[in-house]
Amino acid sequence: MNLLHMVSSNELEARGLIWQNEPAQCLVIPEGGLRVVTPAQTDYFQDPLGSHTKDSAPFLWMAVQGDFVAQAYVRPHFAHTWDAGALMVRYDQQHWAKLCYESTDLPSTAIVSVVTHGVSDDANGVDLTVPDVWLQIARVGNVFAMHYSLDRKQWRMVRLFALPVPHTLKVGLVAQCPVGPAATVDFLHFSIEHRAIKHLRAGV
Repeated sequence: MNLLHMVSSNELEARGLIWQNEPAQCLVIPEGGLRVVTPAQTDYFQDPLGSHTKDSAPFLWMAVQGDFVAQAYVRPHFAHTWDAGALMVRYDQQHWAKLCYESTDLPSTAIVSVVTHGVSDDANGVDLTVPDVWLQIARVGNVFAMHYSLDRKQWRMVRLFALPVPHTLKVGLVAQCPVGPAATVDFLHFSIEHRAIKHLRAGV
């Protein structure tokens, strides 16, 4: 079920969705999703170099227990370096992971992943030029797999990793704008399936 379908910004809590860091604006869009406008210079990143440590971007999450498959359909309106729409799993400030469609500093628009265990890594993936993309994170135990798709049928693995986190996590959507005055991201779909994925590398 698309948790964003036919939902207004003031009905999110009734569906179990909670904001961590309120957006500057959140509007319903005709496709049935949400348009999120960020505050300036907001991000999630625990920089191993110590120069860019932030925990401030709008994060719309719900509590999820055990194994799951989370999917999001994101359409960032790229305007500044590192603007992104993302899917994130999070326990606390030192234990989280996000899968982004991001405007990189290469420059390109690309699938980017970050895994944080105390400090963050930062891995640029495939470059894309499409306006929107499907993102997926699946959990089996404490192993996680990240995938992207252009059609929600064929999934490509971005990374596979272990992260020591509790049974219950926050899972949801991030709109980030690390260096600009604001970023706009359309979230057209967000869903959670409570199941263990059969093939972590394949995403199905």
